Amino acid sequence: RLLHLNYIVTLNIRAKGTKAMAKKRVVIEIGMGTDIRGRDYTKAACRALKDALWHNSLGIADIVGVDVDSMWVEVSIGIPQPEKVNVAEVLSILPHGSGQVTCMQGGLEIENINRNDFTIIANAAAVVYLDTPEGKSL
Repeated sequence: RLLHLNYIVTLNIRAKGTKAMAKKRVVIEIGMGTDIRGRDYTKAACRALKDALWHNSLGIADIVGVDVDSMWVEVSIGIPQPEKVNVAEVLSILPHGSGQVTCMQGGLEIENINRNDFTIIANAAAVVYLDTPEGKSL
């Protein structure tokens, strides 16, 4: 018997003093993270986001002449039990800008009956947006 849950957790934080942006999508970064033995959903989600972000160095903000902290990042985390993720902790991983984290049903939970434990696998997608100055295009 399959049980289908629709559960989404979202946290949206904008840095102090930033204005609403006319968002222009510039990149999508994709990652995967695990917690092998602790069944820690937040740890798996954080590792997935780090995997997505830490393999890149984006210079697009410099190219178009905007502050790197003006970027907006929409993070989606697919994880078996989204309600167990501390989304504020996941959001704190972003090195620049502001963002939103949405956790939804996804990923994998693999039981290890010899240890009476589970391995958690999370997937992350980070979509980066920039607000470009008037008259500049990407």
